[in-house]
Amino acid sequence: MWRLHHRDVTASTNIDARGGSHGDVFAADFQMAGRGRLDHKWLSPPGANVIMSAVLSVRGLYPEHVSTLPLVVGLAVARGLSPFVSRGQTLDSKVSVPMLKWPNDVMIWGRKVAGILCELDGEKVIAGIGINVKLQKFPGEIEKTAISLEEAMGTVPKVEGSVPIEKGSVPVVREAVLGEIGRLYEVWVEKGFGAIWPEIAKIDCLRGQTLAVRQTDDDLAPVVGVSGGIQPDGSLDVGGMKVYAGEAHVERAFCN
Repeated sequence: MWRLHHRDVTASTNIDARGGSHGDVFAADFQMAGRGRLDHKWLSPPGANVIMSAVLSVRGLYPEHVSTLPLVVGLAVARGLSPFVSRGQTLDSKVSVPMLKWPNDVMIWGRKVAGILCELDGEKVIAGIGINVKLQKFPGEIEKTAISLEEAMGTVPKVEGSVPIEKGSVPVVREAVLGEIGRLYEVWVEKGFGAIWPEIAKIDCLRGQTLAVRQTDDDLAPVVGVSGGIQPDGSLDVGGMKVYAGEAHVERAFCN
């Protein structure tokens, strides 16, 4: 279903995607104005990572349905990365399978390997995806919270069924993730978020964690409580209170 449009350098693949239609994917080796949720900057060395934006039609879907799409994309990214990770191995008792951190991050060993920024543009959603693929030196402020796929692959012994990192070039990782997005998108459109939620719940790294969540940047005090996890409507349970994505963000938590 995908039509790939690739540039060596661009300002932002999400901006490029505004002119696209369902099934278009805009990718680049380097983008000069990359950003994540809440306008956080996202920097990537040239050619080191997956930088892409996929255009998905949401025509005729209810807003409540559309609001769950970022989690579906997150699951697709986690699925796509799973073959590159040594399943069943552990590091300091932390599971090595990719986990989903509500609302838009994919984690390995408690460190961020991928981020997602979904933007509604008329009757389509632009799903911007950044995945750290090749080994790199992260800036000091995120050195302990970010990880690359190559680093994760090189930290533990390979096991049968995993994909060697030497085969995990940026295009190969990109295609693996796009394949999963295509499959899950069709299920999501036809059967709804409820058909996908059980699998999301299995890799929800915030369930059981004590969280502090601000629903907007202007909140004087965050919502604090033990998380009951991602709910069937896409919200996050924090101490019995439902928090919806919007501008909410998790301030303190550790994802196993």
